[in-house]
Amino acid sequence: MTTSRLLSIVYGAFVWILGVSVYLLSFSFPLLDNVELQSSIALFLGIIPSACLGTYLFYKKGRMRPCVLALTFVLIATILDIFITVPVFIIPTGGSYATFFGDPMFFIIIVEFFFTVVYFRKYTLQKTAS
Repeated sequence: MTTSRLLSIVYGAFVWILGVSVYLLSFSFPLLDNVELQSSIALFLGIIPSACLGTYLFYKKGRMRPCVLALTFVLIATILDIFITVPVFIIPTGGSYATFFGDPMFFIIIVEFFFTVVYFRKYTLQKTAS
């Protein structure tokens, strides 16, 4: 059980790294006038394959209920956002904790992240195992 907990934390951090990479990379290709909206849209789209990959890799080695894994992934990502994303990437560009965590898109992405992990495990991976 301890191995599964540790794996869930490691893969949660891995998914967070992929998400932050997509978020930051989207600033390099300004397609919209509002680059903040563009980065949120990129993260919204990029979190789906990132969460699926993290879930797939976790279940190759670990065992955990899908809701618990999803909650772990969300908590790890939020903690890393508090300690790394906001101070390193958001505050230097004029943002704040309030603007980052007060953005409705943040909560939409968290809900999407949670349900992507649960769905991918419950419906996709279980069907291939049968």
